[in-house]
Amino acid sequence: MKISAMQEFSPLKLSWENQNEEQKGVAVPFGQIFQNAIQDVAENEKTLEESQYMLSVGEIDDAHTVPIAAANAQLSVDLMLQLRNKAVESYNELMRIAL
Repeated sequence: MKISAMQEFSPLKLSWENQNEEQKGVAVPFGQIFQNAIQDVAENEKTLEESQYMLSVGEIDDAHTVPIAAANAQLSVDLMLQLRNKAVESYNELMRIAL
């Protein structure tokens, strides 16, 4: 059995982090943040399912791909839940403001 070298690991990047320098000063619409988070969750879940399938049929040579994909999927779900919690918390704070 041949052991191949590990591939370089790149940190998790979210879709709104991929903006170029001109776009960094522009405000992102509130709804777009949640759409991007949901999109990231869907992409990471799809990657996890593909890697699990490939492992089950024996097409993956390295066993560490599946746990990495699972961790990425879990992190993206956790991030989306934190965004939701912060949005709900902010909404509740706005509702408590006395006019």
